Amino acid sequence: MDATRFASVRKRLEAFEPRAGWRSWLYEFLLFGFKQGWACLYGGLMLALLLGTHLFYPPDAALARYDFLTLSALAIQAAMLLFRLETLEEAKVILVFHITGTVMELFKTAHGSWLYPELSLLRIGEVPLFSGFMYAAVGSYIARIWRIFEMRFTAYPNALIAIALAFAIYVNFFAHHWLPDVRLVLFALLFFFFLKTRVHFTVWREQRWMPLLFGWFLVAGFIWFAENIGTFARAWSYPEQRQGWQMVSTSKLGAWYLLMYISFVLVAAVHKPQRPNDHRI
Repeated sequence: MDATRFASVRKRLEAFEPRAGWRSWLYEFLLFGFKQGWACLYGGLMLALLLGTHLFYPPDAALARYDFLTLSALAIQAAMLLFRLETLEEAKVILVFHITGTVMELFKTAHGSWLYPELSLLRIGEVPLFSGFMYAAVGSYIARIWRIFEMRFTAYPNALIAIALAFAIYVNFFAHHWLPDVRLVLFALLFFFFLKTRVHFTVWREQRWMPLLFGWFLVAGFIWFAENIGTFARAWSYPEQRQGWQMVSTSKLGAWYLLMYISFVLVAAVHKPQRPNDHRI
């Protein structure tokens, strides 16, 4: 059951009856965009903070910009719970992503994969604490679309297989610094096990579907676009961006795709993938 303030807004929008034909199609498209925007609320606010502080935050402020970002992220999280813009279950998912992402950040920054160029107090090693909230934004989005679009699945593989593959991907993010990078093998396994998997979702009146592999690609592409905004805002930098900002390499799309899969499996552990049915919950 939808326990957030979005529930009443959603019911009013879904009860609207435009004329049949192109108006109905247009309304469903706009409703899809609205629901996607609501699902992206947490991530969108974080991106706005990154860009806004890059452009307007005083360089000589007593509070470091990174610390301001951390405190702001905590305030957003508290406000979303207080005003029932997010469920407690979604907040728990965000916490798991924060921990998982911070562990990866500590390892990757230690190995020079990227860096945080500004000073701060609220940090662990070379990692400012706001960085974990960027991973949490991905988890928040997946948890929200799962509920908002009432996602169902066909031909979803055994849960143990899905979890084992996610664990292997996560380990490879670390192990490839010493061992051969097996991400091509992992991509092949993803393709093999999920080729026939469809995600069914309801925007308005009808249940629609798309290949799950393609859905992950769309989200990974959006994250890559957001990453370009984050690096432009100097929230973090890759080695090739030290002399000046440039677009993040499209090769990062593969890494985000794999991370997208890990994120999806973590949310699936909470929501339990279900098959399509004829009634809405």
